[in-house]
Amino acid sequence: MKTFKLTIMALLAFSAVSCTQKMSSGIDTSNLDTTVVPQNDFYQYACGGWMQANPLTAEYSRFGSFDKLAEDNRTRINDLIAEIASQDNRQGTIEQKIGDLYNLAMDTARRNAEGLAPVKPLFDDIESITAENLSYKLGESLLYGMFGLYPDADEMNSSMNILKIYQGGFELGEKTYYFDQDERTQNIRDEYVKHVARMFELYGFSNAEQKAATVMRLETRLAAAAKNSVELRDPYDNYNKMTVDELKALVPQIVWDDVFRALDIEVTELSVGQVDFLKEVGLMIEQEPLDDLKTLFQWQTISETASSLNDELYMASFDFWGRVMSGKEEPSPLWKRAVSIVNGTVGEAVGQIYVAKYFPPEAKKRMLKLVHNLQTSLSERIEAQEWMSDETKAKAQEKLSAFYVKIGYPDKFRDYTDLDINAEDSYLTNLLRARKFENAYEMSFVGKPVDRERWYMTPQTVNAYYNPATNEICFPAGILQPPFFDMQADDAFNYGAIGVVIGHEMTHGFDDQGSHFDKDGNLNEWWTEEDRANFVKRTQVMVDYFDKIEVLPGLFANGSLTLGENIADHGGLNVSFQAYKNATAGHQLPAIDGFTADQRFFLAYANLWANNIRDEQIALQTKSDPHSLGRWRVNGALPHINAWYEAWNVTEESPMYVAPADRVTIW
Repeated sequence: MKTFKLTIMALLAFSAVSCTQKMSSGIDTSNLDTTVVPQNDFYQYACGGWMQANPLTAEYSRFGSFDKLAEDNRTRINDLIAEIASQDNRQGTIEQKIGDLYNLAMDTARRNAEGLAPVKPLFDDIESITAENLSYKLGESLLYGMFGLYPDADEMNSSMNILKIYQGGFELGEKTYYFDQDERTQNIRDEYVKHVARMFELYGFSNAEQKAATVMRLETRLAAAAKNSVELRDPYDNYNKMTVDELKALVPQIVWDDVFRALDIEVTELSVGQVDFLKEVGLMIEQEPLDDLKTLFQWQTISETASSLNDELYMASFDFWGRVMSGKEEPSPLWKRAVSIVNGTVGEAVGQIYVAKYFPPEAKKRMLKLVHNLQTSLSERIEAQEWMSDETKAKAQEKLSAFYVKIGYPDKFRDYTDLDINAEDSYLTNLLRARKFENAYEMSFVGKPVDRERWYMTPQTVNAYYNPATNEICFPAGILQPPFFDMQADDAFNYGAIGVVIGHEMTHGFDDQGSHFDKDGNLNEWWTEEDRANFVKRTQVMVDYFDKIEVLPGLFANGSLTLGENIADHGGLNVSFQAYKNATAGHQLPAIDGFTADQRFFLAYANLWANNIRDEQIALQTKSDPHSLGRWRVNGALPHINAWYEAWNVTEESPMYVAPADRVTIW
């Protein structure tokens, strides 16, 4: 079954330690644009030099400080994998699986010679679908479907995993792409239909345009019943626990016993994320011609396999998803795509090799100390909030104290013994076996206790996350490295960079979503009614502020969609600034390179979000990404931080000035 997972609250994160000896400023002054007055456009002032020195290449629709770290990391990982792939590894070893998968990914000559042969059995399977076996096929399929199935912690009983059903089946992902009437979105719809027809033709179907029209009609029907990205943020509205018998009554058109039998799982209860959507799926199965449903499944199979076959199909897929959707001019080099495939298939095995070389044990100790300092600061800020009652503060403190911290890599790495990678078979065949292996692994958690030691990112990932169901913050090894932490820089820089990011992840536990979960990870209103009302009132100030930001002519930011990440940025800045002041109490840091310590704190933060970005990518992120654009994570966040005004002498004359009464004040 094709799976669709809820996104764990994540943000790019980095590492730091406290420095006591004489240190540098950490600020690369070449990153600055000194032609700009910082009080007028702080982002351009702090990042303009970096942007000029790092123009977009054809490969990228966006390239920023984070992407540069990811590039450096990818090169390291490629060196590790390529060395393994060059050796004669014994069949069945993890080295053989890593090496053969990488070599298969790199062998475009073989894929070009094989053509469509590897995918033909998949279309034959779709043709074999009947009304009687449709439900079993929906459970069995790894590539097509109209909803997703996956296990995750039960929001009302977070110690146990439960099967969840989630909306899916419309390839554009965000429902507004099917209905918004602005010129940009209409153009995407038109280009999408052309793309679908072209791909059907390249896959050898004779009635490509008719099939494309069918796909668009069915996807639009699915999208009409789906929730949009903002509606999906409500954890209560997307939790609907029921028994299997209740599910059968809700959607009788699907033989659910067949679905579960295909997945080889036993289910007694589950959660339907979007009830109305699933009911619509049932009606479509009842009302739509079976041949039309098969056409939809054919398209989903095409979309899922195009990048794993010959070069012509890969480029045809890139023309829409890369060029039209995000403005890229050319795809990433083959070696980067190969690394991504290996990382996505045997990621923890690669991570085990990665950390042995690039992540010394003492790094964990440094991070734990910094995390502790940030927790202390957040605790102080919770106590200082005048709008919260003592009762709610006590519950918040309990949750903060219960944070489960993961740093670097898991104590126990995953076992890939049962994964079969065989170089004699086609690349696509191996990828499908890997997907089946992964699906079986995921389904093995259904009805089982939640494993708090399980990681949801690999060690080499350049990212971090907060998971509300387990109340955990995680910082993989891949992100705990230069250039975002400078061993030679003082606390002002490091708290402005890594400190803010750690504070960001902590604040996710108290944002508009995370705040609904208690210290054990259960959906539980631990707030008093008055405190929740105060919180909503204060967050609405942030929604309204970001709604007014025009990111492109006629296109405005979505303050509701980005609320959680904006709250986390706001909290991260306040919490880390206070932690930095705590850490430097009694030994004021000197001005370095012409900047006070407080100024360097905010410059370090701004530099995290330096990037160049194409208009197409701006539009794409604005419609579907819960993170604000890099520019507005600076120019939208800092005007609500009182310490920034003091550090940079921002007055009412500044176009970035926001009156104190109109500033966001949450954490």
